[in-house]
Amino acid sequence: MAEQSFLSDHFLIAMPGLKDPNFAHSVTYICEHTEDGALGLIINRTSNVSLGELLQHLGDQQAPAAVAATPVMIGGPVQQDRGFVLHTPIGKWESSLAVGSHLGLTTSRDVLLAMARGEGPDKVLVTLGYAGWGAGQLEREMAANAWLAGPADPTIIFETPVEQRWHAAAALLGVELSLLATDPGHA
Repeated sequence: MAEQSFLSDHFLIAMPGLKDPNFAHSVTYICEHTEDGALGLIINRTSNVSLGELLQHLGDQQAPAAVAATPVMIGGPVQQDRGFVLHTPIGKWESSLAVGSHLGLTTSRDVLLAMARGEGPDKVLVTLGYAGWGAGQLEREMAANAWLAGPADPTIIFETPVEQRWHAAAALLGVELSLLATDPGHA
């Protein structure tokens, strides 16, 4: 696969016919995609956990009300007991990876503790779990018409209401999902 076709810093938008309950009607932000596979975070699936509850599990951290009320997302079906924070600005945290030109992905506790003190990144998306694909798996799913892919927009990640992200991400490509057939190969 040519390097320019990797999908890091892109959205994967589930096609209407994708029936896998882990990914149906999902938008996944691809943090890393190489010849070895891909890692992404679903950005439009809320869990029943708030950031305040998650911080309490880390040692009774009291967070500002707005931070405590932040919903924690279901980032994907892999390692749902592990937290991931997608954020801007990138900052300097213990375990961070720059994804895209303005986003960071942090898996260390220090970013959560800074958020509890009101000192964290300006914009955050906190998830439990991630979506992962082995070598060639995502490419096969793309060829099978399971996904649309297009450049990511931080506005959709951080500002668009969760229930509107699937349609908003597709609209970036000029696609109206309700007009697509649910079965590949049918008009």
